[in-house]
Amino acid sequence: MTVDHSKNIIEVQGVSFGYTNELALKNIDLNVHAGDYLGIIGPNGGGKTTLLKIMLGLLQPTEGSVKLFGQPMEKFKAWPRIGYVPQKAVQFDAAFPATVEEVVAMGRAARRGLLHPLTQMDREKITNALVQVDLAAERKRLIGDLSGGQQQRVFIARALAGEPEVIFLDEPTAGVDVKAQEQFYALLKKFNQTLGLTLLLVSHDIDVVANEATELACINQALVYHGAPQAFVKGDYLNQLYGKETKFILHDH
Repeated sequence: MTVDHSKNIIEVQGVSFGYTNELALKNIDLNVHAGDYLGIIGPNGGGKTTLLKIMLGLLQPTEGSVKLFGQPMEKFKAWPRIGYVPQKAVQFDAAFPATVEEVVAMGRAARRGLLHPLTQMDREKITNALVQVDLAAERKRLIGDLSGGQQQRVFIARALAGEPEVIFLDEPTAGVDVKAQEQFYALLKKFNQTLGLTLLLVSHDIDVVANEATELACINQALVYHGAPQAFVKGDYLNQLYGKETKFILHDH
């Protein structure tokens, strides 16, 4: 798929944010281009998830502004262009009595409305999303009966069913075993490279993000680094993020 990598999808300009008397973000400038696979890393409490929520319109910045697809946040209405995979542990009850297919169908709600019945086109989009994540054979199973890795692929399928141009993922592999994590990241790379999807991934796993993402943004209240992962690995940015006493081992995959 041909993607115009010079096109800005998200523009964050001078964004600051504070919770009561606690500063979370300070003067963040960050552009995300079409086709980027942006990994957002930083220490706990450094503002990663806060920045994600501001870019999704879930929080209003104290200062600064955000544009989505060239429009100011307050005027942006084309939300089906954006997909969101939240932290599983916070958002999902494994006992919820829904099938895989029913959960993925929720991804069509933004385009057809909650009260409208599924059309043939909707069903085709749902099936295609399940095929993309290799779960078509599991469509009638209860989602609570799946493994953690399979459940996360269901959430990706739910986002894909809405036909977004960009997907936000907030710590999507928390609590998932290593093998399932590897499969999950392989899926993300495929979607970025073959479908041209723009991805924003918040993660605590520096090693994975540095090797998988095409762009890296390092947040510790301020923007410590934004650019190619290779330059980040060679630089001294880890000390700025986590302090000189912290040791990391980064692998070449």
